[in-house]
Amino acid sequence: MNLELLESFGQNYPEEADGTLDCISMALTCTFNRWGTLLAVGCNDGRIVIWDFLTRGIAKIISAHIHPVCSLCWSRDGHKLVSASTDNIVSQWDVLTGDCDQRFRFPSPILKLQCHPRDMDKVLVCPMKSAPVLLTLSDCKHVVLPVDDDSDLNVVAAFDRRGEYIYTGNAKGKILVLNTDTQELVASFRVTTGTSNTTAIKSIEFARKGSCFLINTADRIRVYDGREILTCGRDGEPEPMQKLQDLVNRTPWKRCCFSGDGEYIVAGSARQHALYIWEKSIGNLVKILHGTRGELLLDVAWHPVRPIIASISSGVVSIWAQNQVENWSAFAPDFKELDENVEYEERESEFDIEDEDKSEPEQTGADAAEDEEVDVTTVDPIVAFCSSDEELEDNRALLYLPIAPEVEDPEENPFGPPPDASGLSGAGEDAGAGADKKQRQPCSEMGPAKKKARTTTIELKGVPSDEVHPLLGVKGDGKSKKKTAGRPKGSKGKDKDFPFRPKPHKGEQPSLSVE
Repeated sequence: MNLELLESFGQNYPEEADGTLDCISMALTCTFNRWGTLLAVGCNDGRIVIWDFLTRGIAKIISAHIHPVCSLCWSRDGHKLVSASTDNIVSQWDVLTGDCDQRFRFPSPILKLQCHPRDMDKVLVCPMKSAPVLLTLSDCKHVVLPVDDDSDLNVVAAFDRRGEYIYTGNAKGKILVLNTDTQELVASFRVTTGTSNTTAIKSIEFARKGSCFLINTADRIRVYDGREILTCGRDGEPEPMQKLQDLVNRTPWKRCCFSGDGEYIVAGSARQHALYIWEKSIGNLVKILHGTRGELLLDVAWHPVRPIIASISSGVVSIWAQNQVENWSAFAPDFKELDENVEYEERESEFDIEDEDKSEPEQTGADAAEDEEVDVTTVDPIVAFCSSDEELEDNRALLYLPIAPEVEDPEENPFGPPPDASGLSGAGEDAGAGADKKQRQPCSEMGPAKKKARTTTIELKGVPSDEVHPLLGVKGDGKSKKKTAGRPKGSKGKDKDFPFRPKPHKGEQPSLSVE
């Protein structure tokens, strides 16, 4: 569908629920690719489910990790997917084949990771209670980014829109702007409340278009202009463009992001499944989307091109979209919808072969239009898929995944003779052996065994190695915090998972047998 025809001159934000995506297992995090054609969902059993968002069907399932997937990010061209799990592992995946290219093991849990917007060789990783780390995938090297205060290592970080700078924020409200290539400090400022008290930085998000970015803090959301930040330099005092908050309930925000065009901001409540949508230019609240009562929100993602939001709560991905109203006059300008039957009076020349009432100038215009040559071979790039500094689309981009059709009743022997074919029994045995060989042949022709992904251990000085990811943390004693989620480990024939199950004696049937 041509995206230019979807340009609406009215409101450009979702209004109502538009179904759910069930990943079978519990969904924890989700992210769209750059074009919004694929949605990757990380689950608590370590799988990554990739949805074809146009058909709303599962395009691929990658058995990525053993422990829950806590963060996901697409590469720019859509061919790679970088994931982090709660057991401190960061992995890079080939989306087409589902193979793991390489792994990195960190000493502490990963709170967030982000691929470089332009350079697919760099990944920004935010470990828990550690300074952010800039990974280089090709040579497996890493650089620890400088922080403002070594005693405060609760740091979040994010690339700007084009990856030229890295913005970091700590629990004391200090924002540092670092050059991505040299890691030198370019600008800095402190986020303060009205009483000059500092407030902790929870996340930093950039708009896909324009230079704006938002800072989610403990008290409210602040929107800044990136150009003003760079102009102010070090220890500047920039004023936020907008300050967004829930004045009635003082709601803290779990997750915030911009719309695809950067004109709206959505924030998910940390107390309930509710999405608040503001208009960025004015700062007014335009919509509140309420999910099921009692559910807690885990993640929110806005579609890069369309007014669609995906949110996760209770392990299910909810889709929010606009109410589509059929407007037939868009196809035929003279089309009228009638509430009741109307007697129609036809014109005298309506069904004539040649319209006598048609004027001569109109005929001339029609003839002139017929003589024009229409270019049907040139493919114009879709503006929504190109950045402001690009003229052409990426030809290597992976927009869709091929899906093999599922055959409900496959034939038992599609290549051999039919079962009722007449012949000697020996020939039948030979045919059966030949079919058996045909079935075995693909296994031997699968090619060489898949090369095991290389695992690199990232050593960070002074970082505690006994931390538990917030997704796994349970209030209570230290023992309960160590309880891990994910796939149960194989018992290898022993009843390790059920130590109190009574074992049957010799000659005695198990207690679960049917009488």
